[in-house]
Amino acid sequence: MNLFKLMGLISTVALALPPILIILLRLVRYRSFPALLAYYILICSNTILLLGYFDLGNGTAVNLRNLITLSATPAILLFLTYFSRTPSLKRKLLISIACFVGFELIMLTIFGLSDNTMRIVQGPGILLTLFFSLSFFIHQVKITVVYHKAAGKALMVASLLFACVGYGYVYVVNTILNTPFKEDANLILFLVSIFSSLTMAFGLFFEQKRVRQLEELQTTRQELKSIYGEQDKKKTTSFETIVFNYDKKQWN
Repeated sequence: MNLFKLMGLISTVALALPPILIILLRLVRYRSFPALLAYYILICSNTILLLGYFDLGNGTAVNLRNLITLSATPAILLFLTYFSRTPSLKRKLLISIACFVGFELIMLTIFGLSDNTMRIVQGPGILLTLFFSLSFFIHQVKITVVYHKAAGKALMVASLLFACVGYGYVYVVNTILNTPFKEDANLILFLVSIFSSLTMAFGLFFEQKRVRQLEELQTTRQELKSIYGEQDKKKTTSFETIVFNYDKKQWN
């Protein structure tokens, strides 16, 4: 086994770790985590196709990889709504996703499932992901430093930001500079995937604890409502305010 195959195998295993954790930690139904699960399944499948583990024929493998590339960006952008601090910001992100998907469909209509489509679509997709992930990364680092909380969120968005920068570099080298050393560029891609996947795995582990604590607070709020009902609405409302501020200030 040469270095390319070895790094590809390690990358595949690393990419499989986050989706496994999402399922085992029972995050698969929580907010936008299904989009993250779909993203990692797509990226892992792309790596498997790149390494040629299955003999599908060159044309079929390329078309599948192109479809995966088109699907991966909307999936990760959809997951980034998890980091939206306000409904307005979330709405803007959803509008951006809709516009990007529309752009992809237009390019597919004009050029079909070709290399031209991939070259045109990948650049804006990487820039869009980079813009939002960098914005959320700055915010989450501030939250972690000031409140010493939400380390999981900070790790997750840091993972996505690092992956985006790495994929952007590979895109520039392969597409814009059109280097003949494709295998070297793919080795960098494998390294980026390994590091970002492991970081995401740690982030998921910490985030699962945060999610469980929030769910316990919500359960307590519901229990207080059922116990006191309308007779003690003010006390329940006060507790809800505490929970809301606790989540908003320390956990977002």
